[in-house]
Amino acid sequence: MVRSFDYTFYLLCLSTLLTLSLFVYILRMKSKSQIHTTFLLTVFFIFIWSLGHILEVSTTVIHGYTNMSFVYLYYSGLIFVPISLLFTGLVFVKTQLSITWYYIWLLVFPVIDFLLLITNEYHGLYFVKYSIFGNEAQYGEFFIVHTIVQYIYIVTALYYFIRFSIKNSGFFSKQSLLIILGVLFPFVINILMTANLISGPMYFTPISFTITIFLFSFAILRLDFLNITPIALQRIVDLISDSFVIINRKYEVIDYNQTFINTFEEVYKVNRKDNLLDILDNTKMVGISSENLFSINKEAVETRKTISVERNFVVKTEKGEVFNKYFVLEITPIFNRDVCLGTIILFKDITQNKKDLETIKANQAIIMEQERMASLGHLIGGIAHNLKTPIMSISGGIEGLKELIAEYESSIGDAEVSEEDHREIARDMDDWLEKMKPHCTYMSDIISTVKGQATQFNSSKTLSFRVDELLKRVDLLMKHELKRYHCALHVESSIDKGIKLVGEVSALVQIFDNIIINSIHAYDGKNGRIDLSIQEDERGVIFAIRDYGKGMNPKVQSKLFKNMITTKGKEGTGLGLYMSYATVKGHFGGDLWFESAEGEGTTFYVLIPRFA
Repeated sequence: MVRSFDYTFYLLCLSTLLTLSLFVYILRMKSKSQIHTTFLLTVFFIFIWSLGHILEVSTTVIHGYTNMSFVYLYYSGLIFVPISLLFTGLVFVKTQLSITWYYIWLLVFPVIDFLLLITNEYHGLYFVKYSIFGNEAQYGEFFIVHTIVQYIYIVTALYYFIRFSIKNSGFFSKQSLLIILGVLFPFVINILMTANLISGPMYFTPISFTITIFLFSFAILRLDFLNITPIALQRIVDLISDSFVIINRKYEVIDYNQTFINTFEEVYKVNRKDNLLDILDNTKMVGISSENLFSINKEAVETRKTISVERNFVVKTEKGEVFNKYFVLEITPIFNRDVCLGTIILFKDITQNKKDLETIKANQAIIMEQERMASLGHLIGGIAHNLKTPIMSISGGIEGLKELIAEYESSIGDAEVSEEDHREIARDMDDWLEKMKPHCTYMSDIISTVKGQATQFNSSKTLSFRVDELLKRVDLLMKHELKRYHCALHVESSIDKGIKLVGEVSALVQIFDNIIINSIHAYDGKNGRIDLSIQEDERGVIFAIRDYGKGMNPKVQSKLFKNMITTKGKEGTGLGLYMSYATVKGHFGGDLWFESAEGEGTTFYVLIPRFA
């Protein structure tokens, strides 16, 4: 029996004060997550456990007998410490717990344990005889079950912490090790006392929690354990789609995420402490060598900046298959003040992006070709209509010539046909030929223009053209369309039409045709006027195509040139102006812009630079 307060009692008081201080500190934190709550409960039950011992020892020393109410108080804390610790471990692993029957069942035994404790005087299942010294106490039949289940909860909680520490050595390891050591130390003391391997007051166990308090406080205050859930962060980085590996100054692998394992498992089974340079040498990876990585990392460390490079990794796997992927490597040095601790290497897999880009390019080429063919089909329809007149005229001329030829043949040898008659027949033939000649010239121009439009995308030569040639082609190709929709094109020029511009004239004709067709459609089938003005400034020649139709709303204007947008519904593809803008920019080095107001009309400006 304790006769006086010894140093162990004062250590117990100190432990209780530290526990209370920690409880108040966490309680006053403004924003608390689940892990704050579970840890707060653990500290609270440790405090109850220690406080019960203090009151029990005090009454024993002062009054000479044990007050069982205080015994029940500290056993209450002891009962709920393991379950609160287990829930802390679960939140430590999962970050956030949802209320399920599984977790509710975990609370059943501690509740039964507590009820048997406070009713012990009626059944004696907990203990028959209590003593402040563990080896002098006589425990009831249920106490063994109580001890086993408590240790199961404790060991399970420790398993979660230890598993995290092993899985994530190198990240937050100080926090996890401090927590493990802090939890482990008092329960080892408790196990030794329960097994009668050491003797001493029962409150040796809560005294040992003094060390736990110090370790936990350091983990909380210095390493910010409760504000950063390490296992949650590891789960997050494992879910990141990009691979990463962390190396130290010796190029040894310190950490990596699950995506890294999944990405490179066919090539190499990476382990911590493996040398990344040796891995590259052993696998004979094409695309990046150990020397290359060393050079890039050295530059990143010296400049203290992230260096980004694109590499195509190609290597033959153990199964004989070819590993062929594209990555963007971001190499970022890690500094603590002026000391470089290591490097984070992020692998952004862009293999699919590369494939998608190739597919987009192929599809874009197909779409552009379809748009070009549709445009040509549209123009040829109009041209065919225009060709009817000259063809019919030429056909009539041929018939006239046939009649004159027949008349000439029948006059041969006829004495009544004079020389003047022969000359008249010749003059009539010549008249028919003169009538047919402009129609042939017109048809030749049409064919040349259409041929130029059909071959513009296959041309890679740098050509030049005159402004009047451009206007002639536009007039030829748009004449039918303008006549069909009762629109008139008025051209006004303040420059010499003989000025030469650099580029493929057919490409510019296509752009003008697209804009003029849009202007025609802006009148919705009504009569309309379209003005084409030409002027020059220091930037080059500016063509302005203006209509006085319905104009464009602000929503359409904001997307023009940026997206394939059309105001023609099913009749439009939205490619015309989208392609025109790209052609003016890329092919001519010029610019294309517009001004539009709803109900007032639209003006498109085409700037073509003059190159010496």
